[in-house]
Amino acid sequence: MEQRTYNQYCATARTLDLVGERWTLLLIRELLTGPKRFGDLQTSLRGLGTGLLAARLKHLEREGLAQKITLPPPARTAAYALTEAGEELGPAILELARWGLKWAMGEPRVTDTFHPGWAVLGLRACFDPEAATGLRAVYEFRIDDEIFHARIDDGTIEALHGPAQHPDATVTTGTDAFLRLTGQGLTWAEAIESGAASASGDSEALRRLGGLFRMPTPHTRRADQASS
Repeated sequence: MEQRTYNQYCATARTLDLVGERWTLLLIRELLTGPKRFGDLQTSLRGLGTGLLAARLKHLEREGLAQKITLPPPARTAAYALTEAGEELGPAILELARWGLKWAMGEPRVTDTFHPGWAVLGLRACFDPEAATGLRAVYEFRIDDEIFHARIDDGTIEALHGPAQHPDATVTTGTDAFLRLTGQGLTWAEAIESGAASASGDSEALRRLGGLFRMPTPHTRRADQASS
């Protein structure tokens, strides 16, 4: 597959030459939360055909943004992981996510898919370091069949797929309730009080959970929509 180029000696254009093709940034989004097998990527990126997925992965390998690895035991299977250059795209992806939460999300479309695991990056994008000052806690989130966790360490966050070894607090809910939580229609306290979510663990960690993540207030992009 021939790689297209803007033919501009410009850092922005050169970057888009590498990651501007359709699906490429979403592949990087997936790999930012840890190595993934080919099948994992197929599951998360519904609509991306097998051939195009293979081509995009080869492109990322060829350009030094991703590499093949073997997962440690017990998996011992082939997977893809970001290189140092690929990992350094993380802040740009998070800024795109923050912009999208403010300017692009709106209501879900009928054709939209959603995987709770995408919230791993969302936790990083919406994390409020000031609200986490002095807090050291590990939160485990169980959203239907998906499990991920966040480690808070005095204003910093590490969010990863999979269960935590020793969570201080565990939150369990379904996908529908989780979407309402992330869409500002429901607070953690309301979800727990109504039974839409359950929580267990350290009371102080649970008390501070609601303030750790701040969703941007949605804005409209068009002046005529704002005034109507």
